[in-house]
Amino acid sequence: MRVLIVVKDRNLASLWARHLERLRAEVFVAYSQEDAIETLCEVNVDIIILNTCLEKTDSPMAVADFAGYRQPKARIIFVSNARFFSDGSLFQHFTNACAMMPAQTPPEDLAALVEYHALRGAA
Repeated sequence: MRVLIVVKDRNLASLWARHLERLRAEVFVAYSQEDAIETLCEVNVDIIILNTCLEKTDSPMAVADFAGYRQPKARIIFVSNARFFSDGSLFQHFTNACAMMPAQTPPEDLAALVEYHALRGAA
C-alpha cells in the first residue's frame, strides 16, 4: 500500500508515517500543495491523508481536486481541526473522499483506517 501524507507539520507527518510503516506501507510526505501535486504526478498512491490546514497560500481542496483527476482510484482521508465540512458536504464535492477525521485522532486509529480503505480499494 502506498500512502501520501499532505500536512504542514513535520512532526505530525513523522508520527503518522511511523505508524503506517509498521503496517508495511510505503509512505510519501508532502508539506505543501506544490509538493503534493508533484508527488501525485510521479507516484501512484492508494490513499492520501490530507490535512485541511496547510499554509495560507496552499489549498487542500486543490490537492484533492487534482488527485481526483490524476489518480481517481486514490482514496482521500481528510484530517482537520475545523468544522468547515462537518455537515458531510465534503463527500459531495470530492468523490474520492472516504473519511473525515479530527486532527486529534490517535495515529494508530488513523493507520487502521488507512489500511482498511487501502484493502477495500484493492478488492
